[in-house]
Amino acid sequence: MADAKNQKTNAMRILDRKKIPYRANYYHCDEFIDAVRIADLLHQSYEQTFKTLVSVGKSGKYYVFVIPIHKELDLKAAAKSVQEKSIEMLHVKDLKEVTGYIRGGCTAIGMKKDFPTVIDSSFADFEEIIVSGGAIGVQIFISPENFLLATRAKTEHITVT
Repeated sequence: MADAKNQKTNAMRILDRKKIPYRANYYHCDEFIDAVRIADLLHQSYEQTFKTLVSVGKSGKYYVFVIPIHKELDLKAAAKSVQEKSIEMLHVKDLKEVTGYIRGGCTAIGMKKDFPTVIDSSFADFEEIIVSGGAIGVQIFISPENFLLATRAKTEHITVT
C-alpha cells in the first residue's frame, strides 16, 4: 500500500467508532506476500500473528476462521464449531465480492456482512494479537478481548495439531 501512513482502513474506522483501542502498524508492501514472510520481515511471532480465512459451508453460508499464521485450519473441527456437516475454503477470486477485502488484506473486522467468526483458542495466550488491518501493508495490534468485542467471534480449537 503506497503512502499508507496515517490512512485509516474500514477496520480501523469501525474500531474507532466502537471506541475499541488498537495500534496500527504500517509496512511497505505493494502486493500479496504470505503472512509468514511478513512476520519474518517484521520480526514478529508466528504464534501471536493471526490470518483470516473465509470458508463456505455445505449449507452455502459463509464463515470466518482466524488462526495463527503458521498453522493449518482443521476443516472438521472448523465445520463442527459452526454446526456444519462440512466446509471448504472460499476461492480467492470470490474473496473481495464476499468480504470486501482482498487477499493479504482480509480481516474479520468490518467485512461486508457479519459472518459467524471463530478464532483459534490459542489467541488467549497473548496480551495482544496481530491481525490484518484491512489492507495490504497494514496490521492491527489488539487485545484478545477487544478482538472478540469487535468481531463477536467465539473461540474453539480449530487448527491441525
